[in-house]
Amino acid sequence: MSSVIFTEHPTHDGHTIGEIKLNAERSLNALTLEMIDEILPRLERWEQDDKVVAILLDSAGEKAFCAGGDVVNLYKGIIGEADPDFPQNFFEREYRLDYRLHTFAKPVICWGNGIVMGGGMGLLNASSHRIVTETSRLAMPEVTIGLYPDVGASWFLNRLPNGTGEFLAITGSQINAVDAHHLGLADRMIASDKRAELIDQLTDASWGDDERADAQGVVNKVLRELERQSQPVFKEMEAPVYKFSPLIRELIDHDTIEQVVAAILAVESDDKWFGKAQKTLSHGSPVSVKLIDEQLKRAKYMSLAQVFQSELELSVQCCRHREFPEGVRALLVDKDGKPQWTYSSVAEVEGSFIEGLLTPPWAENPLADLGE
Repeated sequence: MSSVIFTEHPTHDGHTIGEIKLNAERSLNALTLEMIDEILPRLERWEQDDKVVAILLDSAGEKAFCAGGDVVNLYKGIIGEADPDFPQNFFEREYRLDYRLHTFAKPVICWGNGIVMGGGMGLLNASSHRIVTETSRLAMPEVTIGLYPDVGASWFLNRLPNGTGEFLAITGSQINAVDAHHLGLADRMIASDKRAELIDQLTDASWGDDERADAQGVVNKVLRELERQSQPVFKEMEAPVYKFSPLIRELIDHDTIEQVVAAILAVESDDKWFGKAQKTLSHGSPVSVKLIDEQLKRAKYMSLAQVFQSELELSVQCCRHREFPEGVRALLVDKDGKPQWTYSSVAEVEGSFIEGLLTPPWAENPLADLGE
């Protein structure tokens, strides 16, 4: 069975809704290179097809929209058990897909149900209409595997208020639907049992003769009504990021990342969500923490194309050093949960080491054509 299912849903007035369903339920719909290579040409075709008025991006099962990228095969490529060119090919094509979704000419509705992490966050945040449900758990947990939040996170985390993006990145904290909506990481909160109704309403809608002019309004009208009907589901949901936002602002407001880390770890709190953030930070890769801080600073005023170009450079460099594969080994391959990090603390990470990771590995970036 294909790991991506493409369906064309005819509307009552002769148009088409294109559905892209990630279909790898056993791996929590983790994004593979094969999936990427199937999705990209289909997007190109549907963008040129005047009958197609909108795209629905969703997944099989209820547990996860997409739990991340195919890091186990990345690991195999890095250690020589698979094609050594695989890591660069994977990141390049994944970022092309994300950029294509960001710049797609028609509405892209992403149903971010269940686990949405890493590569899944890239897909969600690249979509024009980002839906979360009461089961959504969003996160960029790369600090736990010696990497950094990529897939455009250098763009969307930098746009969160009062240092929240950096806090979420270095702590790998999970975000529920209400917090995602507060932060602007999601556009609509809709109950998970309304997915079938969403498709029904999109196909029943009147799309008009000028599909490009009217499509955004049609999608907004459908989602607005489903969101209104869903309000009771979210009424009692807590919002820990919102609750802690004044403290997060205070903790991030230091002159160095070492001071930020010390301030976060020094907080005494009985709150379960904050305690988990502290634990992840204390066990995460010191290289990742330092790298996240520097990457977010450098990317702050980059264009979207420049963000993906810089992330490709950095991701390829991370694959050439031991930190990332060691993190994947400990968490996802051997699963011993005991990564042997290169440095024992953030304070020990040398600036020259981080500078080396941030140095482009080639004369011309393979994504140099983005934005042209």
